[in-house]
Amino acid sequence: MTVALRRGSAVVLFLALWELVPRSGLVDRVFLPSFSEVVAALWGLIVDGELAEHLQASLLRSVSGLALAVLVAIPLGLLIGWYRPVADVLGPLLELFRNTSALALLPVFVLLLGLGETSKIALVVFACTWPILLNTISAVRGVDPLLVKSARSFGLSSPALFRKVVLPSSVPALFTGVRLAAAYSILVLIAAELTGAKAGLGYLITAAQYNFQIPQMYAGILTISLLGLALNQLLVAVEHRLTRWRTPPA
Repeated sequence: MTVALRRGSAVVLFLALWELVPRSGLVDRVFLPSFSEVVAALWGLIVDGELAEHLQASLLRSVSGLALAVLVAIPLGLLIGWYRPVADVLGPLLELFRNTSALALLPVFVLLLGLGETSKIALVVFACTWPILLNTISAVRGVDPLLVKSARSFGLSSPALFRKVVLPSSVPALFTGVRLAAAYSILVLIAAELTGAKAGLGYLITAAQYNFQIPQMYAGILTISLLGLALNQLLVAVEHRLTRWRTPPA
């Protein structure tokens, strides 16, 4: 209980300041409404169904892009991390692309794929691929060499060694990359939705700003934060389930 209170104290303090500062007149409430006003605006968006529409659109794009990035980046990362010749061939090309900002490529995706869903999902895939790929490569290369030698001494073939030793040992670092990618999937998508979208949280924020509906704008921003937190907690739960073998019995 004490640990939970200590962890939540900073959040409670932040929300209390958010409520009190606008009410005290230190900032203009027109531009920074109090937390209670933002919650009321959020509730209004929930009741009229507008939030569900935008949340569904953003979730579909974000989760689709993240899933595609996982399907591409994890096998490629395992291959590069395990087979040195593959790393030698693909390394320079990967270094070039991973240092290219995803948002800088947004106009390119729009020109090639149009303003529809394809360009937004493709941008999310590009942004999410790199943290997953790099963490997967690092995880494979970071497997304890003594563990690998011990497994080989028992006569394990390379495929069996990879399946029974390398892959399980790589799961924690691999999931770190997936969790980072989940955060990127939301951030990059919101930026993509600021232009050329008819639905989504990014569109909601932009439309609220243009119509000077400031509480609704902050409600959209708060929804993004809560969505990112929920996705991270979901991935943490999945990681704990898959790495239960690492927890010593009580």
